[in-house]
Amino acid sequence: MRENALKAKFADGQPAFGCSIMIPSPQIVEMVGHAGFDWVLIDMEHGTITLESAELMIMAADAVGITPIVRPRSNASADITAAMDRGAAGVQVPHINSVEDARRAVAAVKFGAGDHRGLAAGTRPDRYGLAEAMPDFVERSNEQSLVCIQLEHGLAIDHVDELLAVEEVDVYFIGPSDLSQSMGFPGNPQAPAVKAAIESTLAKIIAAGRTPGMPAAGNNIDDVLGTGVQYVYTHLPKVLQAGSTGFLRTAAQTSAKR
Repeated sequence: MRENALKAKFADGQPAFGCSIMIPSPQIVEMVGHAGFDWVLIDMEHGTITLESAELMIMAADAVGITPIVRPRSNASADITAAMDRGAAGVQVPHINSVEDARRAVAAVKFGAGDHRGLAAGTRPDRYGLAEAMPDFVERSNEQSLVCIQLEHGLAIDHVDELLAVEEVDVYFIGPSDLSQSMGFPGNPQAPAVKAAIESTLAKIIAAGRTPGMPAAGNNIDDVLGTGVQYVYTHLPKVLQAGSTGFLRTAAQTSAKR
């Protein structure tokens, strides 16, 4: 596993900007990298990306020099470990509501005694066993792998103080869409109760000296960064929408003048 540029940025107090992709396309990952994003979220939970496709997308991210983070299909240990064994630099684990959920997620990423990630010879992140001794790979992987847990239910918000005490969680990501649904305001994260829950949770994450995460778009990136969020991503359709809207507006204005 390579040095994790996201972890380095967060250690320096810098934000890192990613793009979420739900479509199985290494080529789009390359475009995202060349466009200047720091990292890519390979979303297996909501999209059509299989493990085989995810591995190719991770390879593309490595080749273009951005950090590949995978959102696994679920918070099950097997789904998390499978993503890591494809070469992901980390995972963004959905639906973490309790300390037990968080500890299980960490154990699926990190090698160690007991009920931790299984250790196999010849995997891709181990460079197929051809480049270094396995103990060195284990140490490097545990140091560089990133664990992000998603707080996207009312239960998670209720347990945030306990969740912030879980060791080896790098990022606490607030999912506004699922949280709004969980709180009875589906699709409306600006509802007063949801907004208050997000703001109070962000304040707790920052006060605990941990790294907060949230999604953003062009129309609210200033607000998101203003809250202290460092782990930020937008969605591929938002990027396409911004570019196409600008192009088509200019095209229409130009055509009208002719």
